[in-house]
Amino acid sequence: MTESYSRQRQRAEIAFGKMQSPPTARERAFDELDAMKITREEKTLRLREARLAKERQDRSERGCTAPEKQTPKR
Repeated sequence: MTESYSRQRQRAEIAFGKMQSPPTARERAFDELDAMKITREEKTLRLREARLAKERQDRSERGCTAPEKQTPKR
């Protein structure tokens, strides 16, 4: 069954279709920046944990029983 829509409805359908189009270059760029930020934060956390583990190991090897410094959490 073929339906005939008014011109206004046709324009609305076209406008809606454009809104549903793939992301623009700007949106893709922001998504890429967000992904890079998340990756950087994960790497920083991994490196911080590795550094703290190494510091704990070094202290235990030296026999130092000084308390650990608290690193600020972000």
